[in-house]
Amino acid sequence: MIEAKKKFGQNFLKDTTILSKIIQSMPRNERKLIEIGPGLGDLTQKLLEVKPLTAYEVDEDLCVYLRKTFAKTIDECKFTLVQTDVLKQFQKGSLSDEPYDLVANLPYYIATTIILEALEDQNCKSMTVMVQKEVAQKFVALPKTKEFTSLAILTQSIGNAALLFDVPPESFDPQPKVVSAVLKIDKQKEFIEGKFSGIFESNEQLQKFKRYLRASFQSPRKTWLRNISSEFDKAVVQEIMHDENLPITIRPHELSVLSHHLLFKKLRLNDARKRDNNTTESK
Repeated sequence: MIEAKKKFGQNFLKDTTILSKIIQSMPRNERKLIEIGPGLGDLTQKLLEVKPLTAYEVDEDLCVYLRKTFAKTIDECKFTLVQTDVLKQFQKGSLSDEPYDLVANLPYYIATTIILEALEDQNCKSMTVMVQKEVAQKFVALPKTKEFTSLAILTQSIGNAALLFDVPPESFDPQPKVVSAVLKIDKQKEFIEGKFSGIFESNEQLQKFKRYLRASFQSPRKTWLRNISSEFDKAVVQEIMHDENLPITIRPHELSVLSHHLLFKKLRLNDARKRDNNTTESK
């Protein structure tokens, strides 16, 4: 019997009721299906009843077990098992060369990183993933709550995020010390069609917005003005805040997603004007 390994954050989902709820929650379409961290294959088996599947697993012992357990399905080319560190695969590019949906019970210790990578993966169209509840709450958080950070803003800029249901510790073997939850993220139509939603006209713009968010939330308890002034001219920031009727005492978590988009756009526009003026003067 294979035992869970702490270094890989393994907690094997065994609750058949929860497994069924995940299957009911996943998208129904013709897109490719990908699973990360299949473990002992309980969710894998349910997913294969819906459509063919590609799974990424880093644990060599589990890969040996899964190849034996799903030998027939692998021979029928309905199940592809890839032994690799999925984060290294993301660094090489997409997890797939075609559009896909991600459905998985993610390892707690890298769940946030995986979700962020999948958000930027143009071929990933949706995620239905199990994570620690506290982590899920950060992705679906609303403004003016302590959970509302750059994670929520980035996620809600790219897609629609929802916490579907809680999963108690007793649903796993071994039992984790925390409550889990199933998080669903559906990317917006513009992003799905290969365009960047809203202000994201390109990947470069997306990366700039991420830098803006890092500056905005570098000290969450401090004002947005103080934080963002480390990246942009304070006088310009104050002028924009005045134009938008924003109090100088406002903190980053008190600004809505749309407000952050607007402020970022105005700050970048000011930078563009400054570069144009400098270019004109140098001629």
